Amino acid sequence: MRTIDLTPLNRFAVGFDRMQRQLEGMAHLDETANAYPPYNIEVLSEDAYRITMAVAGFGLDDLDITAQDTQLTIAGRVERDDANRDVEYLHHGIATRAFERRFELADHIKVIGADMHNGLLHIDLAREVPEALKPRKIKIEAAKAKTKTKAIEQKAA
Repeated sequence: MRTIDLTPLNRFAVGFDRMQRQLEGMAHLDETANAYPPYNIEVLSEDAYRITMAVAGFGLDDLDITAQDTQLTIAGRVERDDANRDVEYLHHGIATRAFERRFELADHIKVIGADMHNGLLHIDLAREVPEALKPRKIKIEAAKAKTKTKAIEQKAA
C-alpha cells in the first residue's frame, strides 16, 4: 500500500489537527484486524443513532465502554479461569478474544446509554446541538420612512 505524506499540509492548516489524525489513521487501517467483533450502526431518527455489536460469550463485567471527547471506545476482555482450561474442544468457533473497537463521534453526539440483550450490545447515541449553534430565523422588517432633515445654513461671519 502506498503511503501519503501529509506533512506539507501542516504549514497551511491551522486547527485541523483532528482531521489530519483521522486521515493518517484511515491510511493505516487493516481490515482483517478490525473485523472483530462485527457491528451495525443504525439511524433511528434524525438525531438518534444506535451501535449494535455482537459480543457473544462476553458478560456485562467483561465489557468496558468509555466516551471521551469525540471518541467512543468499547473494550472486551474475558478472564479465563483454570476450570475452563481443561476443556477439550472438537471445534472452538465462539471467539472470546480480547478486543478494542474505537468510534470517532461527530461533534455534539452524546452517548445516552447501553444495554445488552441476547449477546448483542446496544449503545444509544443522540445528537444534542446547543441552542447557540442551532440555525435561527432572522425577521426582516420593512424600512421605516426617513424623516426629512433640515439643513442649517451657515451664515458668513
